[in-house]
Amino acid sequence: MDQVSKYFNAEKNESILFIIAGILALVVAAYFLVKLKQPYYNGFSYALAAVALIQLTVGASVYFRSPKDIAMVNEIIKTEKQKIAAEEIPRMNTVMKNFSLYRRIEIALMITGLALFLYFKQAEVWKGLGTGVFIQAAIMLVLDFFAESRGKTYLDFLQKLN
Repeated sequence: MDQVSKYFNAEKNESILFIIAGILALVVAAYFLVKLKQPYYNGFSYALAAVALIQLTVGASVYFRSPKDIAMVNEIIKTEKQKIAAEEIPRMNTVMKNFSLYRRIEIALMITGLALFLYFKQAEVWKGLGTGVFIQAAIMLVLDFFAESRGKTYLDFLQKLN
């Protein structure tokens, strides 16, 4: 399998994990809100649902975009190799810089979630919100770690083409 297809298919596969995580989070959030109806679980639900919408949006966009990206990059490699340096490498450099930003945001959210959980001893909604934020941010951090690793490998491949 060529490096382009390998990279984008792996992105597509991970996007399925984002979609599954989002769906599971929405199901759990709905269960907590409808069945448990307790302040802690309500707060937990709010965090799960908010991040689940992001997971579903990102997952779906990557899933549906990946086949087009494979075709586009393969066509550039075959016909206009100079576009790799002009378009795909700069795009991937931006993607890689964004991972650094995402990592800082995810760690900040984990710290915020932990702080909410620890600070609000009696306010169960806030404790639940903190728990949900922490868990969702941790999941995103792990998934982005693997995506960043794949991105680095793909960027190295592109740079060797020049």
